[in-house]
Amino acid sequence: MLIKQFMKFFPALLSAALLMPGFAHAEDAAEDSWWQKSKDKVTTLYDKGELSLLASGWARHGRGTYTRERINELNEKAWGLGFMKSMRDGKDNEEAIFGMVISDSHFKPQPMAGYSYQWMKPINNEWEAGIGATGLLISRTDYFGGVPFPAVLPVASVGTRHNKLMAAYVPRFSRNKGNGDVLLLFVRIDLN
Repeated sequence: MLIKQFMKFFPALLSAALLMPGFAHAEDAAEDSWWQKSKDKVTTLYDKGELSLLASGWARHGRGTYTRERINELNEKAWGLGFMKSMRDGKDNEEAIFGMVISDSHFKPQPMAGYSYQWMKPINNEWEAGIGATGLLISRTDYFGGVPFPAVLPVASVGTRHNKLMAAYVPRFSRNKGNGDVLLLFVRIDLN
């Protein structure tokens, strides 16, 4: 079911993620415009990036944000699949485009697509750690009736150059309890 949802929403989400900034810069058709550079970067990542499988399976809702009763109602087995195309820039940091669908906190499909950038630091000859941010579009049934909305989230990773344990964090949005404060863990497996 998640793969079917992914295939249904991924093209629309990725297209929207790529086109949204263009509306503000549509009149700027110069080759070196911010919009043109962004399109070129995404095209390069798509054409030349290394393909990876993303698999999620665990989300942790902040114990100080949610009551024990509410946590018992929420889905912390955020199973899902997706794909990523990534490559290294001139400073050996990682850029990627991705799309994935997970089972959200309410057991509903949550498709998302976007771009991420991580500053990478070697730990030893094989292992490395990264920290960065992702800009993405997310579709959730409990927000905006499922209409995709933009988000910027912190990301981190640890692993080898090609296979990693990754994390994204959704911060708490207000002082009110019961929203945000969710850590999502997923793995990236090289398919090349």
